[in-house]
Amino acid sequence: MTRFKLKALVAAAALTASGLAAADITIGVIAPLTGPASGLGIPAGNQAKLWPKTIAGEKLNVVVMDDASDPTQGVTHAKRFVTNDKVDILMGSVATPVAAAIAQVAEESQTPQLSWSPVALPAGKDKWTYRMPQSNAVMGHAIIEHMKKQGVKTIGFLGYSDAYGETWLNDFKPQAEKAGMKLVAVERFARADTSVTGQALKLVSANPDAMLVVASGSGAAMPQMALMERGYKGKVYQTHAAATRDLMRVGGKQVEGGFVVSGPAVLAEQLPDSHPSKAEAIKFVQQYEKAYGPGSRNQFAGHAYDSIIVMEKAVPIALKKAKPGTPEFRAALRDAFEQIGKTTLSHGVLNWTPQDHWGYTQDTGVMMKVTGGEFKVEK
Repeated sequence: MTRFKLKALVAAAALTASGLAAADITIGVIAPLTGPASGLGIPAGNQAKLWPKTIAGEKLNVVVMDDASDPTQGVTHAKRFVTNDKVDILMGSVATPVAAAIAQVAEESQTPQLSWSPVALPAGKDKWTYRMPQSNAVMGHAIIEHMKKQGVKTIGFLGYSDAYGETWLNDFKPQAEKAGMKLVAVERFARADTSVTGQALKLVSANPDAMLVVASGSGAAMPQMALMERGYKGKVYQTHAAATRDLMRVGGKQVEGGFVVSGPAVLAEQLPDSHPSKAEAIKFVQQYEKAYGPGSRNQFAGHAYDSIIVMEKAVPIALKKAKPGTPEFRAALRDAFEQIGKTTLSHGVLNWTPQDHWGYTQDTGVMMKVTGGEFKVEK
């Protein structure tokens, strides 16, 4: 348990003992502070420390728990949150398999969830889940458009063998085929794998024009490095889960020239003045890097930042119907997310509806290129 979590839990216990907690808004955050996805979870947890103390005049209680990149632990924390802490909302996880597991608890307990992962759920199973990240289909659109400009006709796929990898494959393949591109080889690997030599050899032998690597954080560097080490000379694309400096820190020169799709938040200063998210993205970057140092910005810290923006719009609506700490407030908050309308975030313009709990438009993704160890916006 981190010092931050301990303080949050002690504060929550003290408020409960004094009888004041019933009117406070309680957020249960579940993120991987350890394990393979910790490179994404730690920045999100860090951003939670910068959240305001109140929303719409109500005190904000934040409890952060480490899911260790493990769905079982994520479920354990989620069940404790909804049963013992009576949280008003669940937030997390950045790891897709964990976010999917939490979504089941959210549905069963009728507690709204802001997922920090682009988690795909079966039809009718996301009534209580809203995604802060862009969907894989939206980000895949940005990649396909860039590939078209690069003259790509054949593609190799190297991705996680879990929900994140499979949903990317399922969303990306139809778009690629519609654009006249063909996936000529598909290989998978587990998040915990330390080598993908066999998969890389098969992909390089297929010699596609481009490779799509579907991995996250520092773990996204290893497969790209393996492709380079096997002599691949084509273009390599990475998803928005790789939009972190860990990619360059681990991959070094072997990830130079690679393309990464991202939400606008990571690229605040490079966005044109006309971009609707530029002002909010700069606010996020300035706040985060003042606290954690230059260059520390992160795609998933941005999603945590944006979570408070939507809460600040939705909470006043929900408060008109019920008080925090009650099933009525949780239901009202869920409904309010569908009523806030177009909302400008650091990661794009969001508009949730009863039919769409993703909310971003096709033009949200921004393509970057790794140049000199930095992300540069592709014109």
